[in-house]
Amino acid sequence: MIVSLGYRPFPAAPMEKTAAVPMRRPPASAKSEQRIRDILRVARQVFSEAGFQAATTTEIAQRLGVSEATVFTYFGGKRELCVRVISDWYDEIIAKVEDYLPHVQGARAQLHYLVHAHLRHLLAEGTGLCAFILSEGRARNDDFGEIYAGLQRRYTAPLMRILAQGQADGHVRRDMPLRLLRSAIYGPMEHVLWDAILRGTRVDVAATADLLVDFLWQALQPPRRDALALAQFRGEVQDALHRLQSAENKDGGAY
Repeated sequence: MIVSLGYRPFPAAPMEKTAAVPMRRPPASAKSEQRIRDILRVARQVFSEAGFQAATTTEIAQRLGVSEATVFTYFGGKRELCVRVISDWYDEIIAKVEDYLPHVQGARAQLHYLVHAHLRHLLAEGTGLCAFILSEGRARNDDFGEIYAGLQRRYTAPLMRILAQGQADGHVRRDMPLRLLRSAIYGPMEHVLWDAILRGTRVDVAATADLLVDFLWQALQPPRRDALALAQFRGEVQDALHRLQSAENKDGGAY
């Protein structure tokens, strides 16, 4: 899983003991589909600005110029709407990545694309949506935890494939499990995102992606055999010197 720093600019929603309300199945008319898109578009704006707790379906309805009952016609409540907003965001990004990534050749170039895309997609929508996704996605709510875990698996699957292929080709170190390598990549990116949110600063996505990939790619490289041999030789020399000094001290103490 992606490492969480624990910062939450928006209070997480309270734990709900009841089971999640199944998503409503709206009429499949063109008008209904457009209404759903409009509700989701405005809901994304409201959640981004206010966070989950402060956002209301009343505000969403008012911005759309419809009654709150219209929102409830298509969604069972605010929590269901929140789940749909986050799920749709993930679906959009995953679709773009899966469509473009096959055209990128080489493990390092693919890693660079994923890092750049992750920063760009989260920050391009503004830090409000970024904070909302990061904080609400980590709220330990029974009705969202399983859904979020599935989204995370899908979202990180391209990186896991790149790392696995890199290990098979000898471009990525094999002495660490893939899950730790994944965390080592997404962890620094999340630090960058939270720093941008908390400081209210703009991030040069391209430059930041370049720096991160330079650092991460070096860390992902397999240990060089000659470097390992040299390190082993140095260790053996140090051990020999230590034994020699110990013997000299022992001999010197005997007189």
